[in-house]
Amino acid sequence: MAVFFSYSFLVQTLIVGLLLSICAALAGVPIVLKKNSMIGDGLSHVGFGAVAIATVLGLAPLEFAIPAVIIASFFILKLEDNHKISGDSAIAIISASALALGTFLISITKGVNIDLNSYLFGNILSINNTDIIFSIILTTIILTIYLISYNKIFTLTFDEKFAKSIGVKTDFYRVLFAILCSIIVVLGMRLMGTLLISSLLIFPTLSAMQLFKKFKTVVIFSVLISALTFTLGLFISYICATPTSSTIVLSNLVTFLLVKIINLMLK
Repeated sequence: MAVFFSYSFLVQTLIVGLLLSICAALAGVPIVLKKNSMIGDGLSHVGFGAVAIATVLGLAPLEFAIPAVIIASFFILKLEDNHKISGDSAIAIISASALALGTFLISITKGVNIDLNSYLFGNILSINNTDIIFSIILTTIILTIYLISYNKIFTLTFDEKFAKSIGVKTDFYRVLFAILCSIIVVLGMRLMGTLLISSLLIFPTLSAMQLFKKFKTVVIFSVLISALTFTLGLFISYICATPTSSTIVLSNLVTFLLVKIINLMLK
């Protein structure tokens, strides 16, 4: 185990991964409970398209992708407000278009050197100190929002119309969580890849919901499960020399199945 901590890139991955796991769990609870789980997957596809565009234009991928994904999240919200288009359809339109645009640009642009697998499935060797700084800032922001606006988030999650009737700025919080999800997705892309980052938003909440019903308890245990499964997946990946992102997702899957079995046994 001591050998693990002798590798600086693994320590950086552990720090960034734990912080992003906490952020993803906190942001994921309202998303899952509002039955909007696919937004993470949609935004990750947008992130891939943004990275492809940035690469073709010779721009910094991370700095370009964050505002691009945030803008895309606004479009998704606007399309969701259009009663003729469902939320899932809005996400599908934006995500499929962005993914198609990204692969199209890369295929027709000569002289572009980009490792698609590292963006699709993640590459822990790309994690650096900048990711740690961004992750610390993001975690601090999300924890502060929960501490200050917990009651508003609770009300908004379960009854948006009631929340609006009692003066909660529902549009503000919808936009705020869209922005936070966008940043989580972009920061997590290099760690988990665009195809797997959404699992960090969804699995921990689903696992916590199998055993607990109270919102606060679900939030707390989502964070604990997210941190635990990430750490477990990372260590298994190191020991067994397996792909990090897929091992973390499988760790989440096994945890979900275990708590599901426990839930059935307790009934």
